[in-house]
Amino acid sequence: MKITDVSCTLFAWDDIPATQYGRHTGKFSGKSQLGLVTIQTDEGLEGHAFLGSAMRGAHNDAAAMIQYLKPLLMGQDPLERERLWQAMWQKSRSATYRAIGAMDVALWDIAGKAVGLPITKLLGAYRSRVPAYASSAVLEGVEAYADEAVRYKSSGWTAYKIHPPTDPAVDVEVCKAVRKAVGDAYTVMLDPTWAYQYPEALRVGRAAEDLGFYWYEDPLADDDILAYVKLKQQLSIPILATEYSPGGFTAYAPWLTMQATDFLRGDVAVKGGITPLVKTAHLAEAFHMNFEVHHGGNSLNNVANLHVIMAIRNCEFFEVLLPAAAQKYGLAEDIEVDRDGFVHAIDRPGLGAVIDVDLIERKKLAVLR
Repeated sequence: MKITDVSCTLFAWDDIPATQYGRHTGKFSGKSQLGLVTIQTDEGLEGHAFLGSAMRGAHNDAAAMIQYLKPLLMGQDPLERERLWQAMWQKSRSATYRAIGAMDVALWDIAGKAVGLPITKLLGAYRSRVPAYASSAVLEGVEAYADEAVRYKSSGWTAYKIHPPTDPAVDVEVCKAVRKAVGDAYTVMLDPTWAYQYPEALRVGRAAEDLGFYWYEDPLADDDILAYVKLKQQLSIPILATEYSPGGFTAYAPWLTMQATDFLRGDVAVKGGITPLVKTAHLAEAFHMNFEVHHGGNSLNNVANLHVIMAIRNCEFFEVLLPAAAQKYGLAEDIEVDRDGFVHAIDRPGLGAVIDVDLIERKKLAVLR
């Protein structure tokens, strides 16, 4: 089997609600665009992936993907995923991690379809369901967080994560209000999205620790590894970092050797595909650590993430970023959380996703080849 073509169909995403997740995103709304990446083969099999998100249009990454990555794949055997991923990674200064990740996801989709198995089973399935947590946007006012947390708890969700306003004093009040609203036994996490300097991170971390929060995620700048070392030494609450730490798979090494985090973190978009996610999960397992998979930024990336989560032991949750209208788009059937707070494995070949081809055709902006 040989690859005969690679294309990216850009399509419009309209009516995105005004949303913010931290200082790094600002408030975005209105329009973006996704890209349907398609890898074609001489045996008629196609692999697919989505490129882009509500915050970052696919056009930012698609042109470089076609220019720098497509030539590496043309005429190659799509089942030689490791060799192709290594070749694409050598172009990571020209093409983005997101572009490499989309190509890698599409190659895995072909592999599953070629043997008639979901990607989870190709990876060595570990389970068929996993608990989800609701991951907030930045909300207006302290009580809005408490109300939302109660609403998701009442709907059966197993946990709630706060993206706070990133004012340390206000953030502590949000944490207190949410803990009071959901009770001491409910699982709650805090993610300030790289907003603090070390003294602020320590103060807020001690408050979250006293409130019994489950983890403290990305309080410091993503490259401030020395401050993470200090922070981890001062707090007993588990620290979760490395989501956007500079570099690829091998860049996890100093975080482990310096004992700067309690968990590793990543997803198919920000780390470059399914291939490095599996490598990272196994690396973390060797250190008796969890690899908590981050949301993927679009619906098909989340499907890819879910396949990995179902195939590893050391990931406890599936992240569902809110609101849904800023995250779910382009699939006829999206991932849903059941009444007990779980999401379930997809049991169709490859990604097993049902892509909304009619929507993509209606909203098509351009096809890059």
